[in-house]
Formats: sequence, structure tokens, C-alpha cells
Amino acid sequence: MKMKKFVSAFLASAVALSLVAGCGGGDKKKAEEKKPEAAAGAVKVGVFLPLTGDNAAGGELELRGIKLANKLHPEINGKKIELVVVDNKSDKAEAANVAARLIEKDKVKVILGSYGSSLSMAAGNIVKDSKVPAIGTSCTNPQVTKGNDYYFRACFIDPFQGTVMANYAFKKGAKKVAIVQEVSNDYSVGLAKFFKEAFEKLAGPGSVVEIANYQTGDKDFSAQLTNLKAKNPDAVFAPGNFTESALLVKQARQLGITVPFLGGDTWETQDFINVGGKDVEGVAFSSAFDSTKAATPEAKKFLDEYTKEYKGEQPGGLTALAYDSYLIALNAMKTAGVEDSKKIRDAIAATKDLETTTGKTTLNADGDPIKSAVIKTVKEGKFTYMDTVNPEDLKAK
Repeated sequence: MKMKKFVSAFLASAVALSLVAGCGGGDKKKAEEKKPEAAAGAVKVGVFLPLTGDNAAGGELELRGIKLANKLHPEINGKKIELVVVDNKSDKAEAANVAARLIEKDKVKVILGSYGSSLSMAAGNIVKDSKVPAIGTSCTNPQVTKGNDYYFRACFIDPFQGTVMANYAFKKGAKKVAIVQEVSNDYSVGLAKFFKEAFEKLAGPGSVVEIANYQTGDKDFSAQLTNLKAKNPDAVFAPGNFTESALLVKQARQLGITVPFLGGDTWETQDFINVGGKDVEGVAFSSAFDSTKAATPEAKKFLDEYTKEYKGEQPGGLTALAYDSYLIALNAMKTAGVEDSKKIRDAIAATKDLETTTGKTTLNADGDPIKSAVIKTVKEGKFTYMDTVNPEDLKAK
């Protein structure tokens, strides 16, 4: 009797299990069958940004721009665009690794990024050798695209940005300036060099009275600032990462250095204001975009959607440029199709008068756009527009 009960129970359990397995297995099988089909129909676009580490705040702002562009323009030639986002961790070695992974494992057709010239340059040979095009978001060092037929960018470059800020300093009455540069950062060193060259053309040899160096991650700038103060400059140009730059300005004010501080486009993050507080009021820096001066229909679409998504916040240059990098890739794939990365590369290189958030974008022979810069300040805790500088304005000088 016990044996009969056991066998009956065993058989009942087996039947129940087979029914469950039959239903569940069937559903699972169907789901698995659908996944490859959906993936096969999608066009993969790599997104290569620092989402952790020293540059994370900049990377996050750019990711906002790319995601927003994807939301507003989700398809290409009837196919869904799938963003494959990787974190280069603000690290050069990791940048090369994740760029290779996007190409070899994820099979992306084009890559967007990165924030940070050093990080983009670290991936340069990867995209070049693999023949998969990349479009830099805010990597302004000329070496990102120079000699690399597969790297392009949405942003202006440092010779222009440095000249813009040198002209601004001179126009505001500076006859001698000091430079403080982040020597472990290609962006900072390059931008400082171009500023120096441009300022000396305006104010003459010897007008740069001090060049001080620091390393990424430094927190104490008292030695550099003490030496700088003794040289009595009329202004200080200090391009670098937003955190170190804000600390530098803060400590300068504490030492009684009251002259204007000038910087580059990396300063336009909320972290710069959060760290610097009232001490960064009145600084001036270059950017690529200001919401109050946005002129194109695409810029209006971008702004409308951004303020909805982020509850009335206003986007800065980093977010706008990242959005534009997506538009450049999208436009190229409309022309070249989505299968052949080399054809996409050729279509990117041919970009001309494309309507973007920062104006009409045309790429030159080096893969760089010729576009205007805006100069902003910090006023009452907010980034505030001051002026627009066009490339023609500088040629006329």
C-alpha cells in the first residue's frame, strides 16, 4: 500500500513537472527565439564615455545628450538604433580596452565619444586599425583626429579655443598672465600651449610671467599659487578638470589672489560650481553652446525635450555636443546605409551644412568642425552667457 501511494505520488509529480516544464519551456524558447531576431534588426552604435572616475560628471552630461538624441531619432532607414554604452572609467588603458570590446564583441558600426582628449587618443589606433569610425564629443586636442582618417569630432579644437580665451583676456586689459596646467592631462597641456602662443602674439614676448604645473587628483595648490602671486599677473588661465580647477580657484581666493581666472570648456559642469561655491563667481570660460542663443530648429527640439526630461534644467555645451555627435552619425548612416563601416566613415567625412544644436556643422579635411565659441561666466551660482566668438572674428584681428 505504501509502495502504491509512493508510485502514485511520484507519477503525479512527474506529470505536473512535465506540464510546468512544457509551458515554461515553451515560453522561454519563444522569448529566446525573439531576442536574436530583435538584435539582428537593430543598428548598434557604441557610446564610449567616462561614467566613473575623475571625469564622470562630464561623461554623464554627454550621455544625457546621446540618449536624448536617440529618444528623438530612434531609427535609421526603418531599423531601431541600439546604444551600446561602455564606461572607460576616466582611464587611458581602460579606454583602449572598451573601445576594442565595442568593435570586436558588440560589433558596433560607429562609436560616439569620448569626453576627454586623452581618453579619445587612447582609442585612436583601435578605431583606425579596425576601420570603425568614431565621432568625438568634446575631445578638443588636435591630435585626436590628426593623421587618423577614422576619428572625427563634433567640437571645436584647442587652437581656436585657446585663441578665443587669449583674445578675451587681452581685450579685458590683461598685459601679463600666468598659466596653471594639469600636466598629466593632454587637454590641459595642449590648451595651455595654444593660449600662450596666442596671448604672446597679442601682448608680446614675456607676457606669460608664470607657468605652474600640477597632477590630476592634486588637492593642495598652495605652492603653485604662492609663486604665482609673487609674479603679480593680471589674469590666470587654468584649463583642467572641473574638480581640480574649482579647488585651485577657491584656494587662490583664500590666498588673496583676486585677479580673473579663465578656463576651458571642461569647467561647464555643476560639480565645478558645487566644489568652488562663491569663489568661482566671475570666472570666464569657453563653451560650444548656450541655450539662450540657440538658433536652429534642431536646437529648439533638443531644448524642449531636455527641459521636460530634466525638470527645467538648461543644458550646457557638453550635452549639446554629444547630441550633435549622434546627429552626425545618423546623417551618415542615412546616406551610406548601416552595414559597411567604411562607407559610414566616408559619409561622416563628407558632412556639410548639417543642422545641429550648435549651428550648421561642416567637417574639414581633418574631421574637425569649424564653429563658433561662446564665453560664459558664473553669476549667482549659474553658468551665464557673455559673448559669442566666430572664427571670422579672430581672422580679422
